[in-house]
Amino acid sequence: MSDSESATKSAGTTGRSDQPRVMRWAFKVAAATGLTGMLCCVAPAVLFAFGLMGGIYAISFANFFYEEDGAAGTGAWILRGAAVAIGLFGILFFRYKQNQCSIDPRRKKLNLVLVTFLVAVLGVGFYITFEKASGWYFDEYIVPAQQAEYEARESSHDATELNTTE
Repeated sequence: MSDSESATKSAGTTGRSDQPRVMRWAFKVAAATGLTGMLCCVAPAVLFAFGLMGGIYAISFANFFYEEDGAAGTGAWILRGAAVAIGLFGILFFRYKQNQCSIDPRRKKLNLVLVTFLVAVLGVGFYITFEKASGWYFDEYIVPAQQAEYEARESSHDATELNTTE
């Protein structure tokens, strides 16, 4: 057994250590792509869940990316463009990593097509999943918290007005 073979076996791989794994690579890039596209809604939901942001600020943060009528604004399109750029970068980097290996050119081409398809399909799937999950979380937790914060502000404002008029 040569030194390189024993090194790869001791690392727990099967001799293909330089070659990127198609499914793992596509899954990681697609998750990053989907998360980047929905960062406008996922970030405030996570910050709210950890108690780092209140309901009013979470909705204000998310609204920054949208128009008054609810249509996607410039910020949302910038995030979506960044998501596409991350997906393309991930595919190109996969191609670069794969070209460092000496595998059959037909297999390289098939892997590139497969990773491109998986990143596109899984990326859209992650985007939709994050969109639905963050929408549900906003409706279930953040909007009621926002309304409670507004009511608390109003009642404290009313109490302050009563104290100043007396």
